[in-house]
Amino acid sequence: MTAEEALSRLQQGNERFVSGLRSIETMLSHTKRAEFIQGQKPFAIVLGCSDSRVPAEIVFDQGLGDLFVIRVAGNIVAPSQIGSVEFAASKFNTRLVVVMGHTDCGAVCATLEEMQRPQEQQSLNIKAIVDRIRPALEPFRHTELWSRPDELTRQASRANVRASVNQLRHSSELLERLIEQEGLAVVGAEYDLDSGKVEFFDD
Repeated sequence: MTAEEALSRLQQGNERFVSGLRSIETMLSHTKRAEFIQGQKPFAIVLGCSDSRVPAEIVFDQGLGDLFVIRVAGNIVAPSQIGSVEFAASKFNTRLVVVMGHTDCGAVCATLEEMQRPQEQQSLNIKAIVDRIRPALEPFRHTELWSRPDELTRQASRANVRASVNQLRHSSELLERLIEQEGLAVVGAEYDLDSGKVEFFDD
């Protein structure tokens, strides 16, 4: 399946989710468990946030074996996430990678709070997540958005997604080769908690 075909399938699935519908194939996918014992062939890779309100399989109305999902707070990109994407893209010939953030992301909000009011007692592990998000948000310090919390949070979440997309595109020789030679596409998206709609970014 090409990246374009995979993207279209995700968009159609999200439209069903927003409409409160589910495909028959999705509902019956659990009956095909035996088919996946020997292997898998997911048509898309989704690097998403760990937030319990944003499970990729559900918001895209996909079933067992359809998606290779990597979830981490703030949909950040660290070596383990890059390695997971490399594995799926090369092992299963999956040609679409989606970095999916969401509105009101707790990890992004925590990063903005840390930038405004540093916490001396913050867990080192949480700090590691904040430190990966922070560079994408630093440019907002010197804009009018810094004094508009709601819009700042929205734009910060999108900037964080775009930063993760950029890292995947340019931090791996393997992924760069697949992009240049074999049609791999890495795109950003945002899930809206209010509407249930996933918006894919133009770039």
